[in-house]
Amino acid sequence: MRILLKPFQIIYTLYAFATFILLMIPVFIWALLVVLLHPVNAGNLIYKACSLWADVWFVLLFIRHQNIYEAPLEKGKAYIFLSNHISYFDIPVIVKAFRQPLRPLGKVQMQKIPIFGIIYKNVIVSVDRSSPANRARSVQLLKSFLQKGISVLVFPEGTFNETSKPLKDVYDGAFRIAIETGTPIKPVLMLDTHDRLHYNSIFSFTPGRSRAVFLEDIPVIGLTADQLPQLKAQVIELMESKLRGYGASWIKD
Repeated sequence: MRILLKPFQIIYTLYAFATFILLMIPVFIWALLVVLLHPVNAGNLIYKACSLWADVWFVLLFIRHQNIYEAPLEKGKAYIFLSNHISYFDIPVIVKAFRQPLRPLGKVQMQKIPIFGIIYKNVIVSVDRSSPANRARSVQLLKSFLQKGISVLVFPEGTFNETSKPLKDVYDGAFRIAIETGTPIKPVLMLDTHDRLHYNSIFSFTPGRSRAVFLEDIPVIGLTADQLPQLKAQVIELMESKLRGYGASWIKD
């Protein structure tokens, strides 16, 4: 049955990428128009344009997105959002799910992509892991956005989770920034991106549902660096238990 459906999946994937590019052109033009503004204002305006892009693109792809709030989200409040990372489709879901000023942390190499790179570097805090100095600059930039009341989003696993576990190994950086800035952590689950676009092949794209689950805030006021391991363990335990509870499809153990 899968062999019979494969040609249709390939056609759907080609259609998805064609519409991706066509809809991205006006966003690119908009980015060129506002890029000379103050970097923060320009980034916010480009992010809003990307959210509008996602609204249209998801409809054209027959993908139904839903935000699930297990705890309220205060849109005027700065958070450090932590999300699991399981698919390239996580990125479009970000601009669809988060309807507030936001700066995700992403790889600096993505800036080299033609057209998309211009948009990317204005709405993403790029991390360059080539040296400690470059990593430190990325951290300072994240902190500066938090001080301005702009939330940041981090994939603490660093890259795709290619295991059968809820999460792969998680880095300390986001937890350290949360403690140092006193910014609450809000875990967010990407539940269906693995099913919409598997990391093994771009030709695995399928229509269907998309869900982002906003979990309860984890306050960090009063915590010290010595308590980072406990904070990290608390967040990981919460995210893993919820991913299992929602029946995330990649979990096999």
